[in-house]
Amino acid sequence: MPIQQICTIAAVTKLNPYAYHFVLEAGKMGSLIRAGQFLHIKCGDSRLLRRPISICQWQEDEPEDLVSIVFEVRGEGTQWLAEREEGEKLDVLGPLGDGFSIRPEGRYLLVGGGIGVPPLVSCATPGSTAVLGFRSADRAMPLLVDRLKEKGCGAYITSDDGTIGAHGFVDAQMRAVLEQDQAYDAVLACGPKPMLRSVVKAAEAFGLPCQVSMEERMACGVGACLGCAVRMADGSMKHVCKDGPVFPAEEVDWDA
Repeated sequence: MPIQQICTIAAVTKLNPYAYHFVLEAGKMGSLIRAGQFLHIKCGDSRLLRRPISICQWQEDEPEDLVSIVFEVRGEGTQWLAEREEGEKLDVLGPLGDGFSIRPEGRYLLVGGGIGVPPLVSCATPGSTAVLGFRSADRAMPLLVDRLKEKGCGAYITSDDGTIGAHGFVDAQMRAVLEQDQAYDAVLACGPKPMLRSVVKAAEAFGLPCQVSMEERMACGVGACLGCAVRMADGSMKHVCKDGPVFPAEEVDWDA
């Protein structure tokens, strides 16, 4: 059950010229979170719609649970958010959405693109492997790569232009990893739909189940509008905000 909470910003870190990492004092919200869920944050009094921001990590603490989020500046709302400072307060609704189905002892292949990387940090387990794609070196998020490695997760980096890691896309690197080691419980992926489509094909080729976190523009965040509806393989429509953002890959219509 999501709760609305006034959260104090405990720490602010600029990850690159476009992305920010916030740590929030979030009341007792940490006990409710599942990996892959998001927070809906009010970005100034003049903006009616909240902004959905993926949860990166969380920990139950005293007196306030700590929840970290990562976002890129993509418009007026996230620009307002990026200008907040440590000690300021945010109006937060969450946790929202349906997250990844994972086990603490599981071993996963995590595949993320750009701002799809942050929600995968909380999915990392010892022995898991992450394949992370960025447009270029200035879009990379070294802090999150370090967090993955601290949790015993190996990491491969790719970039569209070759300025960091391997030159190319995540699906090619993912296939290279799986050619050497297929002993994963599942592929967990988050990123833009074209990337997810390629990841799903690679997972199918190696016979691995795949869960995908869809990136769609959201309005209400609670399933009351149709702003984030996606077509399923059975012809039905589902809301990314409420029914997702995580879906079993086989349920999504990838040709829509």
